[in-house]
Amino acid sequence: MRILVAGGERVDAGKTTFTTGLLSRLGGVGFKPRAGNDYWFDHDDYRRAVDAGRLYGKDAKRLAEASSAACGTEFDPEDLNPIHRLWRPSPGPDAGLVGQAHREFVLDRVGQSFVANARADVPESARRNLPVAEAPEVESVDQLDDVTRRLHLPMLEGFAERVRELQRETGGSAVVESYGDVALPIRGLSFDAVAVVEPGRMAAYDGDRFLKACEVAGGSAREGRLEVHTGDATELADPKATAGLPALAGDDRRDPAAVARAYDEAFGELLAVADS
Repeated sequence: MRILVAGGERVDAGKTTFTTGLLSRLGGVGFKPRAGNDYWFDHDDYRRAVDAGRLYGKDAKRLAEASSAACGTEFDPEDLNPIHRLWRPSPGPDAGLVGQAHREFVLDRVGQSFVANARADVPESARRNLPVAEAPEVESVDQLDDVTRRLHLPMLEGFAERVRELQRETGGSAVVESYGDVALPIRGLSFDAVAVVEPGRMAAYDGDRFLKACEVAGGSAREGRLEVHTGDATELADPKATAGLPALAGDDRRDPAAVARAYDEAFGELLAVADS
């Protein structure tokens, strides 16, 4: 079984909590093809990774821990998250290179390589601990889209095959988590069902219908020109089921088994859609 978890909100939709609970329920491996964090707001997470010469975020770390527990194989965050973007605050009215008000993208990790924003202030700790000196730099959306086609998309194409390989190796399910409110974080994979998650609610969609809606919706200029946002897709597809998601205390959110118990009804509805 393969399930996509997408967010109905740009931030704090609850995707990672939902995904870790689903992994506890199903077994298998969780994947986050693209992720990001903020140098300022997620500074502890940033320092933990960069001081070790790495770049990943807390969501990928949580997925690696939940996947390791669910299938008995040890994973690093980078095993499950091939592309990670580092942001930092950008005061003023400029929306930034990729359309984020008061926020600019600094670096992308693409596999083990990096891409830098020529207009951003790259932190000294990143320059010291990551191989960014030789990283290609981009100054415009056109340049970013060109690099995305040359580096990011081939990486994601290869990662789609990696998802299939790990499913075969583990004999379990795959749960692919998107980022922000992007509907489809990776192409080349089919899904039995899609869970669109937002605070307090899950909507479950047939996988084929959701992918068709993404295809029809096309791209958006909000973050470059290669994104399809969840709202654009859900306007074109009707959910097969909906369920409430109760609020959870912090300790429960961090415990996949506790999430599985709390979200039991929602997971049951989602899996019924996947099996139909």
